[in-house]
Amino acid sequence: MADKTSSPKKETLKADTYAIVEASGQQFWLEPNRYYDIDRCNAEVNDVLTIDKVLLINDGKDLKLGKPYIKDAKVEVKVLEHRRGPKIIVYKMRPKKKTRRKNGHRQELTRVLVQSISVGTKSKKTKESKDPNTSSSKVESK
Repeated sequence: MADKTSSPKKETLKADTYAIVEASGQQFWLEPNRYYDIDRCNAEVNDVLTIDKVLLINDGKDLKLGKPYIKDAKVEVKVLEHRRGPKIIVYKMRPKKKTRRKNGHRQELTRVLVQSISVGTKSKKTKESKDPNTSSSKVESK
């Protein structure tokens, strides 16, 4: 039997920092320098919000899991814009009854950019200049 020679597989292990947080009744996998759409929150554009409900943090070396939340962990996000999601059409029909109902819905969303993920004193921050006009508030879940 001949030996098969194969090229070594290059496994790309992600050693990036990420966090799983709970915001607006949903769980999100957040990574620094990426933007995400969450449900509409009461904040102005360019505000910095702090999410305290952090379920899991992986900093590349260490994995921390909360019960249910990690104490002293926070994720800071910057509000980029308020937008609306795609239109969803709901059509209901009862056969042989001449009853039809057509309804549409667009979800109100807020696009946020993850600035930093931190536990206690350690943090993974982005390279961005500090803006004195930003204010700080917390994201409240419904």
